[in-house]
Amino acid sequence: MRPIKYGHGPKEAGNDLSYYTYLKDCRYQVRAHFEWNENRPELAGDRKEEKHHNIAKRMIKAGGRRDIFLGARECQGYVEPCKFGEGKGAYDDLPELSFGLMYHGLTYADEAYSPETRNAMTANFWYPVMEKGVLTFPRPDACPLHKHLRSMKMKPFGVEENNFIGLREFGEVN
Repeated sequence: MRPIKYGHGPKEAGNDLSYYTYLKDCRYQVRAHFEWNENRPELAGDRKEEKHHNIAKRMIKAGGRRDIFLGARECQGYVEPCKFGEGKGAYDDLPELSFGLMYHGLTYADEAYSPETRNAMTANFWYPVMEKGVLTFPRPDACPLHKHLRSMKMKPFGVEENNFIGLREFGEVN
């Protein structure tokens, strides 16, 4: 990472190169499942679990779809296949570890789960508790705290005038 150097003279200020070790030899295992977006009936024909499962398997084998970061850009992670629950974890013998109030994620208008989240962007917060090394993420609607951030309309899907249509969108091509 390149932190800013502070100083009084021109040679003392600028950028510096630094190396930090946040975590060493750590591993996380993730178990996931599919949940179809019921707010998108126009995509019902694509709700084929085998198709999406095979896409996910190819993605994991290739190391993920994009780089992952564990809280900050300089904390890069790597993706590889694993069997969930295999191997000894550092927290397996700890009955419970609470993390306090934490940000869970955003709910966009097309992911609405209640009348309050329709036509809105909502931030969801929760109180995570790790039990014997396992942290189970709840669905957004199961989070105890929700904060309305702003109004937001659901973007039509598959309607050419409302979606990215290549360079025409930027006035490059007529």
